[in-house]
Amino acid sequence: MRMRPTLNWTPPEDLPPGTTDPEPVADALGAGGVLVLTGAGISTESGIPDYRGEGGSLSRHTPMTYQDFTADARARRRYWARSHLGWRTFGRARPNAGHRAVAAFGRHGLLSGVITQNVDGLHQAAGSEGVVELHGSLARVVCLSCGAFSPRRELARRLEEANPGFSPVAAGINPDGDADLTDEQVVGFRVVGCSVCGGVLKPDVVFFGEAVPPQRVEHCRELVREASSLLVLGSSLTVMSGLRFVRQAAEDGKPVLIVNRDPTRGDRHALTRVALPLGRALTAVADRLGVPVDDAAEATG
Repeated sequence: MRMRPTLNWTPPEDLPPGTTDPEPVADALGAGGVLVLTGAGISTESGIPDYRGEGGSLSRHTPMTYQDFTADARARRRYWARSHLGWRTFGRARPNAGHRAVAAFGRHGLLSGVITQNVDGLHQAAGSEGVVELHGSLARVVCLSCGAFSPRRELARRLEEANPGFSPVAAGINPDGDADLTDEQVVGFRVVGCSVCGGVLKPDVVFFGEAVPPQRVEHCRELVREASSLLVLGSSLTVMSGLRFVRQAAEDGKPVLIVNRDPTRGDRHALTRVALPLGRALTAVADRLGVPVDDAAEATG
């Protein structure tokens, strides 16, 4: 029987409480060598909902799994119809104060690296360099047959041509760029194949139930080994893809600091959890450190 991936986590009652004091985060950044790990929570202020916070998309939406996508042509049609519509909104999202603060910390030499679980490209749009996209990027598409990569904007053009007039009203947009549409709204949507070999196309992202490429995991582990501390921003750390780096840092005796309004699965390993909105918390930290946060950020493509 095919197993479904773990999507939710219930916080135990004995977790240490969060604080509203961002001073420990400022102290860690002031010392330099901080590795940042971000999750969907850092993009909510850009209009992209998270999975598990208040009003999170998992309360109404089950994300596509790798197993369903590869095994079922109907599931692929449903995914691409929803994702095609969602991309129009998702692609217009702009970096917020949290993304800009992370970029500013990087420009001032306070960070050793940035790992993001997000697929929205907003860190790069804000000016962060060398970002490791743990779960890939919605801006790229890969063929499952020949391995060819292509830009998402090219696929969007081809899908527009194959589905003229497709513009149903969605109930919402999810963190993976998937729009909430009914089965009736996606009937008749035409999926296109790889322009090189005609094979099945997939966004270059790690679906639920799919493994992060081992080389990428090892690269992230090396970044943890090289860092002085780990700062987690906007992630519940429910899934192991991010939690393993928190555990690694804690086992290595490196401080782990978390900024997330809700409890996380990594709280037991953390020096502190700052329970504030990301933009507010990081702007306050930047002010304490005298780091100017650039308000100008380009939209993602």
